[in-house]
Amino acid sequence: MRNFKGRALALAASGLAIAFASPVLAAPEQASAQEASPLTPSDDWGDFGIQTQWMDTATKPGDDFDRYVSGVWVDSVELPADRTRWGSFLELSELSQQRMHAIMNELLASNPAPGSDAARVAAAYKAYMDVDAINAKGLAPIQPYMERIFAAKSPQDLARLFASPGYASPIGIYVGADAKQSDIYALHSYVSGLGLPDRNYYLKTDERSQKIRSAYLEYLTFLLGKVGYQDPGAAAKAVLSLETRIAEADWDRVAARNDDLTYNKLTRAQYEALGSSGVLSTFLDTLGADQASYVIASEIPATAEELDAAKLDAAQAQALMGGGLPVVARLIDEVPVATWQAWLAARFVSGHASMLPSDIDEASFAFYGTTLSGQPEQRPRWKRGVAAVEGLAGELVGKLYAERHYPPEQKAKMEALVANLRKAMAVNLQELDWMGPETRREAQAKLDAFTPKIGAPDTFKTYEGLEFSASDPIGNSLAAGAWENNFEMGRIGQPVDRSEWAMLPETVNAYYNSTMNEIVFPAAILQPPFFNLSADPAVNYGAIGAVIGHEMGHGFDDQGAKSDGTGNMRDWWTPQDKANFQELQDKLEAQYNSFCPFDDGETCVNGKLTMGENIGDLGGLSLAYRAYKMALGGKEAPVIDGFTGDQRFFMGWAQVWRSKTREAQARQMLMTDPHAPPHYRVNGIVRNFDEWYKAFDVKPGDDLYLPPEERVRIW
Repeated sequence: MRNFKGRALALAASGLAIAFASPVLAAPEQASAQEASPLTPSDDWGDFGIQTQWMDTATKPGDDFDRYVSGVWVDSVELPADRTRWGSFLELSELSQQRMHAIMNELLASNPAPGSDAARVAAAYKAYMDVDAINAKGLAPIQPYMERIFAAKSPQDLARLFASPGYASPIGIYVGADAKQSDIYALHSYVSGLGLPDRNYYLKTDERSQKIRSAYLEYLTFLLGKVGYQDPGAAAKAVLSLETRIAEADWDRVAARNDDLTYNKLTRAQYEALGSSGVLSTFLDTLGADQASYVIASEIPATAEELDAAKLDAAQAQALMGGGLPVVARLIDEVPVATWQAWLAARFVSGHASMLPSDIDEASFAFYGTTLSGQPEQRPRWKRGVAAVEGLAGELVGKLYAERHYPPEQKAKMEALVANLRKAMAVNLQELDWMGPETRREAQAKLDAFTPKIGAPDTFKTYEGLEFSASDPIGNSLAAGAWENNFEMGRIGQPVDRSEWAMLPETVNAYYNSTMNEIVFPAAILQPPFFNLSADPAVNYGAIGAVIGHEMGHGFDDQGAKSDGTGNMRDWWTPQDKANFQELQDKLEAQYNSFCPFDDGETCVNGKLTMGENIGDLGGLSLAYRAYKMALGGKEAPVIDGFTGDQRFFMGWAQVWRSKTREAQARQMLMTDPHAPPHYRVNGIVRNFDEWYKAFDVKPGDDLYLPPEERVRIW
């Protein structure tokens, strides 16, 4: 749940729930799983906020705590055909979509005043939803864009296309706060251009990767045939070869999340010199980046000193990093224009597939949905329509959502929880035995400067000048892209707007922003099982409390800890404290590297890639537990339905992460996702808590048991 710069989730088992005899635990009275559906958000949260009907009490907590809390749920879930995974997050996301669907339908029926926000949203949604009109027009809507691609004669022409809204680019650009001058917006650049989810899909030689590349080649061939290539197969092979060269130059995700390696401040002249023939100068000029006196480039080959500081030896560095931006920039000149044209044409059609005739839309889904992720059926058109409008002018619809579905009492309760978590973190800092007083003072100053944002922004973007047609979905997409580009380029060098949000109110998620030192919780996550006004405090602390702590923890994870309270990247650690922190990270990494959900021995959790999220989970649950105990004021929590307060706390955490995922999607996420699979976000975390062992009488011999000396607590 952390934002990453420039790179803008349990497996089913068998058995029915039966009573688990234990002197510590009393088995709850269990409702039949058939009485409720595990696919829909429920209003029934029992006596204290846990849906005990989904527990598998035949499983010992110490063997599989995730299954103990949610095993019957996992066994009962049949994944919807239009989903690759399901769980608490997606239950609430489905609810958000249903609410947004109702809003869209009301707007369509209300005949809003021309030019109003409601009219703009309605027009964009109507255009996307009119499949008959889209099919009738065929490929005519993209003909002008294809003609522009095929008119390109030189690398300069290509650079102009790469910088134009709607066209793909091998070089990614965004505007965001300068990490070392966090009050100013700066231009950032990184390697882009891959049609597959990660560089490893191009470089791995295992059978599964080869089959995916073969299916991708067929998809490219289909696309290029649609736009008129006489030999689309040959053109598709050229495109795949080009993307393979980009993949070889691109950086591994472990290296790409290292803030020390990815912050390279180049003068405009230095950046333009990465390419040849002035292509990067043309690229920036076309973007409208006139105000950019420098560019922060994220993939520039590191020096030996930088590699040493990043704890990468030469062999690791070679495995983790390609040549980065300099290599990709030179490809613009080195690769024939005709190959780039085929790449641009295929990427344009693929990128707009849902707004083109149904055979193209279906081919896109067949590859990206079914082949890559194992999804049997396409999502209903209306769900994709809601997402499409959110992508065009998200804050217009976000404002409508917040006005209808964000009760003000939630904010007051959340503010109290955030305040308690901050108090817990302050106490924690004073008690850390691995941190010295100098670093502790800096950490406290950063904690004091945290800014929480809850629910929704105070003001929303108005998208002044952006209009939508009710009959031109591709035109709407390109108009929104042009508006966004102009908006962002106009901010370069300007003061950062600290009131801005990076998520919409209807998003079921949360994030930490290091350059603003802020933690953000959109309205849609402030619902059960995350946040339940009627739940027992133990459950709320184990759920939303741990989510709050998780986001606070990102300010002190392996990358977040590189920024200070103002949001500026600065080394505020003493060498000894940094070494102590690294030692704890190494122990946590080893734990996660051992989690392999499949039998092939290769597809395992990457402890380095998931380090930030794992520290966030570990620290978040630790801070939430401390805050819960502080909230009790020294009193014992009551036993409810046979469960102690500590048991309810840890069950609240596990319930949040209940999840089931198709194998193809799970494998993809293990390669690309900086979060560990939800199963390990439960079991991999609780086994480090002495309090969990005591609460559930976990002993040596239990599958999750770790000897005390192997348990890790950082924050």
